Amino acid sequence: MLAEVAAMKFEEMMSMLKRIYFSLIFVMVSVAMANAAYASEQLRIVGSSTVYPFSASVAEHFGKAGDFRTPVVESTGTGAGLKLFCNGIGDGYPYITNASRKILPSEQAECAKNGVNKIIEARFGYDGITFANSVKGPLFKLSRKEIFLALAAEVPKDGKMVKNYYTKWQQIDPALPDVPIKVYGTPPVSGTYDTFIELVMKKGCEQVPELAAIITDKDMFDRKCRTLREDGAFIEAGENGNLIAEKLIGDPDALGFFGFSFLEQNTGKVQGSVIDGITPSFESIQDGKYPISRLLYFYIKADNDKPIAGIKEYAQEFLSEAAIGDEGYLVTEGLVPLPEAERARVRKEVLEQIK
Repeated sequence: MLAEVAAMKFEEMMSMLKRIYFSLIFVMVSVAMANAAYASEQLRIVGSSTVYPFSASVAEHFGKAGDFRTPVVESTGTGAGLKLFCNGIGDGYPYITNASRKILPSEQAECAKNGVNKIIEARFGYDGITFANSVKGPLFKLSRKEIFLALAAEVPKDGKMVKNYYTKWQQIDPALPDVPIKVYGTPPVSGTYDTFIELVMKKGCEQVPELAAIITDKDMFDRKCRTLREDGAFIEAGENGNLIAEKLIGDPDALGFFGFSFLEQNTGKVQGSVIDGITPSFESIQDGKYPISRLLYFYIKADNDKPIAGIKEYAQEFLSEAAIGDEGYLVTEGLVPLPEAERARVRKEVLEQIK
């Protein structure tokens, strides 16, 4: 009798252990499947090198909250980022791209061709393209006309266009430093480069009356305004503004241009040039007096083939007062904030559009 009772208890114990074993297997498989789905929905963000430090900081704060994985943020340049963003829908393509300029109609058309039809634009702050040089060099006070004459591939002379013959700044204006013309800048895939062409080269070109008198064809005039010299006076130095700053520190006579935040990050090592009589500063960029000010953006793909975990929460973090408010953590990193009412309006518009 005792043997029979022991056998029954043993069978019950084995049955219980089997139930526990299969329950554990079920839980482990469920967790693995959830993790696989979760991994496929990790946010991938590409785009502007100027926006990259801000986006990376937001991603870090977002990840620390613990509800979602920290997004992967890549600095590809605005143009390259928008191209990747517009290539298609699904896990193989970025869900968000950063931009230091507004998306172009041609880029929107490319997006639409690949099924990316619903794009949400989020402007989140101001930036200014700053020209700078080492604090060991002379302070430059430049006009956009002088920058155009220094860097254009061709300039007017004696009633015709000739290859740029200026080799020193002082040749353009005797009040400028007697140093060689040498400017480090970002490559054409960069939104900073695009803005430099539009707000510096093109505007400076329009201030040279001799050029308009020589070239009457509108398209040709536009090409001459946008084309940079290739004889070493302008040097493509990559996307990273801090790397450009390092080159300036080691080359006191050279100039370079990058976003305002990189000037802030290198205070005491490089100095901002005065442009058209205005010094680049937090205040002059925010009030629009600085002539090379611009808005910063990120774009969200809203017509994904499935809901994307964390995409709304990431946008919410980026557009929060804690991030972009007057005392937000991005402001301490060099962002020039939008006015409070505009911040609230953008936040409402963007979040209402995300499913």
